[in-house]
Amino acid sequence: MSSNRTVMLVLSYLGILALIPLLTEKNDREVQWHARHGLVLLVAYLILTVGLFVASFVIGILGMLQIPLWLGYLVVMILCITNATSGKRFVIPGISELAEKI
Repeated sequence: MSSNRTVMLVLSYLGILALIPLLTEKNDREVQWHARHGLVLLVAYLILTVGLFVASFVIGILGMLQIPLWLGYLVVMILCITNATSGKRFVIPGISELAEKI
């Protein structure tokens, strides 16, 4: 695996940086797959974060779930990056189905 491809696979799961491989590596289906999954994962995390933020105004204790949510997102990102760089796909239920549609 070339070093440029490895960099693109890592960027695929680093938040908004997933746009770089998505827009530049149009001929590499594997990089595209990971970039789409990284973007959908980011959007899902942001939706959950905003939802918890809003809900914490109603039930204050829900704000404490932000840290476990962030840690879970971090763990999933690390799993995705390690699988991507070793040539595997980490299929996440719900996220993968959405990513296949874009």
